[in-house]
Amino acid sequence: MTLPSHAPRGVVEPGRLFVDQHGAVAQLHGVGIQRYDGVFWAWGEDKTHGGTFGGVACYSSPDLATWTSHGHALAVDETVPDLAPGRVVERPKVLRNPAGTYVMLLHVESADYSLARVGWAVADRPQGPYTYVRSERPLGNLSRDIGVFDDDDGTGYLLSEDRDHGLHVYRLSPDYLAVEEIVSTTLTRPGDHPVGPHGYESPTMIKADGLYYLFGSDLTGWSTNDNQYATATSPSGPWSQWRDVAPPGSATYDSQVSVVVPVRGSETTSYVYAGDRWDSRDLYHSAPVWLPVQVQDGRAELVWRDRWTLDPVTGEIA
Repeated sequence: MTLPSHAPRGVVEPGRLFVDQHGAVAQLHGVGIQRYDGVFWAWGEDKTHGGTFGGVACYSSPDLATWTSHGHALAVDETVPDLAPGRVVERPKVLRNPAGTYVMLLHVESADYSLARVGWAVADRPQGPYTYVRSERPLGNLSRDIGVFDDDDGTGYLLSEDRDHGLHVYRLSPDYLAVEEIVSTTLTRPGDHPVGPHGYESPTMIKADGLYYLFGSDLTGWSTNDNQYATATSPSGPWSQWRDVAPPGSATYDSQVSVVVPVRGSETTSYVYAGDRWDSRDLYHSAPVWLPVQVQDGRAELVWRDRWTLDPVTGEIA
């Protein structure tokens, strides 16, 4: 098969692989991204072993295009059942709690996807190494694809897909190390699916001009679909009807959302959609599809560009 080549350093070309400072393919699959002290930090699934756990890879970047590898923030560990070879660990997302501890949340699974738990790990710096704490089903619910969000007041949230019960928005404890309550639950658009409504997966949430935007993907496995978003004035809802974030029928430009990244600069705040174009035959080389997303007045629109660059100082995308 022909593998996608990588984009020039400093330039994002959707559908082309990122490489690190050594020229190796950056393992930014199912990625979580945060910006701390002017540096973008990213934690991705290392797909060296295909669908089973190969570690959580950590990278840093000044501009979301030029990546420096910091190795594994969380490594395979035969002594920890959740992190052992053959396990499935996906969607690494990190929050810095108000005390300054970095808290990593994960989708933790067995090979047959019957475990459906969320896991926690902690570190005193973004690149780790992280110490694994535990996994659980939050409040007894199934937890598959996850996202995280921290609000302006320091409240942390876990977003977790629970199949036919819906996509739950959980409020975390003040240290982000436990789930305290469900604040809202959403389901797919009524009438869209003959088998009935269910929760969107691969969720992510942002806040823009006081409005919350919740993004998610339908349940189609490795195949892509038309990702959706809804809005609310609070994480507790009520949430609007779901709408397409990209042109209908484009399968979100053949990608699945992983995270939407706010970039706050001196001139503007931009938003970057980071998605995956999964290749089930070669997950290691699955290509990132990262694009600007226009967010304004309750609308979110993903706009295709063949290539783009970010000015991290001004926040402008060109």
